[in-house]
Amino acid sequence: MTSQPTRHDLTRRYAWLSFLQWLPVGLTIVPLVLLLLDRGFDLGQIAALGAVSAVTVGVLELPTGGLADVVGRRPVLMLSALIHAIALLLLGLAASLTLLVVSAALRGLARALSSGPLEAWYVDAVQASGHRAAADDAYLTTGLARGEFAASFALAVGTVGGGLLPVLVSDLAMPVPGLAVPVLLGAGVEIVRLFVTSGIGDPAGAPGTWWSAVRTVRVTIGSGLHLAGRDALILRLLLVGAATGIALGVLELVTPAWLGQLAANTEWAALAYALLATAGFAADALGAMLAPATRRGLRTPARAAAAATAVALGGALGLMAAPALERLGALLMAGTAYVVVFLGLGIAGPPLGELLHGQVVAGQRATVLSMQSLVFQIAGAGGGLVAGWLTLRGGAAAGFAVAATSMAGALAMLVAAPTGRARSGGQ
Repeated sequence: MTSQPTRHDLTRRYAWLSFLQWLPVGLTIVPLVLLLLDRGFDLGQIAALGAVSAVTVGVLELPTGGLADVVGRRPVLMLSALIHAIALLLLGLAASLTLLVVSAALRGLARALSSGPLEAWYVDAVQASGHRAAADDAYLTTGLARGEFAASFALAVGTVGGGLLPVLVSDLAMPVPGLAVPVLLGAGVEIVRLFVTSGIGDPAGAPGTWWSAVRTVRVTIGSGLHLAGRDALILRLLLVGAATGIALGVLELVTPAWLGQLAANTEWAALAYALLATAGFAADALGAMLAPATRRGLRTPARAAAAATAVALGGALGLMAAPALERLGALLMAGTAYVVVFLGLGIAGPPLGELLHGQVVAGQRATVLSMQSLVFQIAGAGGGLVAGWLTLRGGAAAGFAVAATSMAGALAMLVAAPTGRARSGGQ
């Protein structure tokens, strides 16, 4: 007879699955833009592919959440791994725009499928494990934090690997470009995730039918739109999220392309961007650790969020100025500014979350978070399209100007934000 897994077993599985889920994403961060540039596509086309993926995520994120509630977490997680493996194989091997569009759409679908079921599975499994301590909120918080750490670690490892692998294999005779190697490795990791996920237990999902899931999604979307429309602070916070999505979309598109122009070849550009992106992840983590002290020092979450957004704006302005400098000076300025952007965003995240949750009762929390993710994805796609078009015509400085403008807009919205109202009960 197989013994029931303990809460520690469940936490280890959750952390391991979190690592496997985000490692392929990290492996593709660096080579994605450079690989497509190497195949002859311009920034406008690459931005359009990014938009296909982002819009797919935005459109399907809420429906796939309902799907996981109806059929269970494990089948949806397995499907996401399989679809992402196919998408990465297409990205690594295909040269036609049509197949790359298919790959982008599949990557968006896989992201939508995997955006919530893993965490939901962990909470369900811990609460169903039968251990008295398993229901303790403190333990759940610790377990979820370990999953977040595993995800961040996977992104950092993947980013470094995605930049280093093309350099290491550049002198080898291979049937694919060196920049495709991390992408194809990511597909292999997804196959591993598929088999690991197949072995986890899956507490029964909520009873219901496909039609009940569709009706739930419709109600969720309507409720979120209604809430955002009647609450001025929530609307401003959603717009701040949109501005952040624009800025990050611009950085992910323009930075590697610009480094590709400065570097001797695309492999070294990939390594440079890998190091820079890893530094950004570290700065974001440091910012999150500094957020509580910033919140205490400035006394309100609104002030802390505004101050941190001002820091991010300063970094974006530094990126906008970097292309005007000589090569070494430009690299130093860009590296410093990039880290400052992520430091500011890392500090801003927790107080922004406090502001948002202060306006929302428990029954509305998931709805508003889904709306926030949707706005973030769509705004990031639109920002990438605009930045790609401007970069083609005005250079990297014009693209970075989009990020600076969006962060300035976010700061203005936070400075003018209304005072949040207190909620009693149900939070």
